Amino acid sequence: MEALIANYGDDDSSSSETDISPPSTPNTRHKLTFEESESKSEPEPVRLPPPPLSLLNNSSNSLDYMEIGQGSRVRNFPHIEGNYALHVFIPVSIPPTSMKNLALFLKRIAKVVPDLHVVDVDIPLSILCKDDQKLEQVALGREFHISLGRTVPIRVHQIDSILAMLRHKLSSPKQYWIDFDKWDVFVNDEQTRSFLAMEVVAGGLAEVAKQIQSVNEIYRFHNLPEFYEDPRPHISLIWASGNVSDLLKKRVMENLSAAGTMSQNRRIFTCKFKGIKCRIGNKQYKICNV
Repeated sequence: MEALIANYGDDDSSSSETDISPPSTPNTRHKLTFEESESKSEPEPVRLPPPPLSLLNNSSNSLDYMEIGQGSRVRNFPHIEGNYALHVFIPVSIPPTSMKNLALFLKRIAKVVPDLHVVDVDIPLSILCKDDQKLEQVALGREFHISLGRTVPIRVHQIDSILAMLRHKLSSPKQYWIDFDKWDVFVNDEQTRSFLAMEVVAGGLAEVAKQIQSVNEIYRFHNLPEFYEDPRPHISLIWASGNVSDLLKKRVMENLSAAGTMSQNRRIFTCKFKGIKCRIGNKQYKICNV
């Protein structure tokens, strides 16, 4: 696997209405992504991805509430009154037909790389691996995100303008397929987290790149930092503390062939592009769908 380590800013999916992330100087580092309203004027509540309580409480391997919280990300930016964190993204769902192979692969990785956690829900992967149903539903059955722009702070008076321009620029997207073809490891700017991700390198890449460019134009108009020069669209599944990219890449290489139907040169899964959303503070908005 010709994996390249890409650095990107930390993603905090639990941001409140006053959460911000500071603008960063454009570079070639890559960002991890976060996580609709019935009308264009009203936002839908953010749908957080916690596992079903029935799954977590009905077996001997049930997850303790305090244990779930152990992996929570540490915020690396201050709360500033009147600022809102903006994130524009393509929602992605892994098809059920791909979950079993992915779950087997994650179980293999969990055995050889210690202290892995599931992105967003921050549950230790080793606990989920004790129950196949939990592993598929919690680690793989939630909504993932392909970022179309940096997560940046905006002021309240910018919200309506940004939403209007996003909906105008991205109003008529065409249906296309997104292929996740490659496993890779990404490291955040602070070198405090390593992420195992699935990257888009062929099918759908051109379309995603065009959408990133449209978002860049809107960011530029509002004096916001644009996306990375060489964006690498991806979704991340699991994380480990610190920069353990060498170890994680080595173990992925060793286990790709053992995973049966998956290999570094074979498509991992494919999904349809269904639209674009954005999150502003703790509210989520529908930008467009197809």
